[in-house]
Amino acid sequence: MAVYEFKGFDQQGRAKQGIREADSPRSLRTALRREGILVTEIQEGDESALEAKKGWLNKKLRLSLLFERITVEDLSLVTRQLATLLQAGVPMIDSLTALIEQVEKKNLKNIFSQIKAEVNEGASLADAMARHSCFSNVFVNMVRAGEASGTLDVVLQRLADFTESQAQLRSKVIGALTYPLVMMIVALVVLAIILTTVVPRITRIFEHSDMTLPFVTRLMLGVSNFMQSYWWLLVIACIAASYGFSRWKITEKGRAKWDRLCLKVPVFGPIIQMVAVARFSRTLSTLLSSGVPLLTTLQIVRNVVASEPLEQAVDAVRDAVREGEDIATPLRKSGLFPPMVTHMIAIGERSGQLEEMLTRVANTYEQRVDGQVSTLTSLLEPIMIVLMGGIVGIILFSVLLPMMQMSKLAQ
Repeated sequence: MAVYEFKGFDQQGRAKQGIREADSPRSLRTALRREGILVTEIQEGDESALEAKKGWLNKKLRLSLLFERITVEDLSLVTRQLATLLQAGVPMIDSLTALIEQVEKKNLKNIFSQIKAEVNEGASLADAMARHSCFSNVFVNMVRAGEASGTLDVVLQRLADFTESQAQLRSKVIGALTYPLVMMIVALVVLAIILTTVVPRITRIFEHSDMTLPFVTRLMLGVSNFMQSYWWLLVIACIAASYGFSRWKITEKGRAKWDRLCLKVPVFGPIIQMVAVARFSRTLSTLLSSGVPLLTTLQIVRNVVASEPLEQAVDAVRDAVREGEDIATPLRKSGLFPPMVTHMIAIGERSGQLEEMLTRVANTYEQRVDGQVSTLTSLLEPIMIVLMGGIVGIILFSVLLPMMQMSKLAQ
């Protein structure tokens, strides 16, 4: 089978080009006509050269993803559309063609065009998707299991629901963590402006005074003078600290210590743990109900929990399952999963309803995360306001106190 490079136009008049394998130019032209592409040029080339060009086109596509980001919502929408088309009995190639026409984002359209071409050449949908980084391991393995079991439309529908639920959970957590971070940055900027511009102008009246300034005032003046003279040193120190922390965090020991520390942080630690439990339960339930083998599922779930202590717990579960044991016992021994979770998993294993029990666990903990985030957001605003007010009050007190002393001496 020879390799050909073709150029042409689709039914909407848009230019199309690509690289395909075919028995002859005529068979390639016929195959492209079935896909709605009018071929204007076909050129047979050296296989290695065309493969190199194909790799360059794929690299160019990956670089373009940096400028037009494909969101989880985009993937969820196209997954649900593809599932609907397949459930209606539309053949795979025709479904992909209809999907490409509906997609608005250029990068996503190009990705599914490549997927369609590879599927048309005989590749499975999962293998075609695996070549693109926008599809996660969970996504690819669920599609592969759906193809193997003949229930791809049902699996895609579950996958769309799973993707949407994970996106909603992540947005809630990010929203809870973003608010205090933004407030802290604003507070630091306001404090820096006050100390470097406002305070020096007010405290000039103390320069020719012989009185001994209060400790609070002297401390504030020292901080103000330091920030005025060595602000660049603070910037360098912050950049160096951020870089050092990021380098330390990606190391094996650093990541392990950081993940364990995050689980112990008051208020935020329990939320992080509940998110991890919900993600573990939802992913495990979705993969198992889609027909993915248990050991493969546990390997995927390990990469999804994104926490080193929980990864170790999943590794222990996988080792236990490989030796013929249950799932609940090693989870209970890890101490990271609440008793209610391990108890429901044990019941699910004994009753043969593990997927249903895991879904209930995921629903319960996602609701708890939602409640905790709402409570945390409502409490953070007054706390940050009080904190800002306290800092500004200390600055005003350090300025007014010597003024009051000067007025008493003048009397």
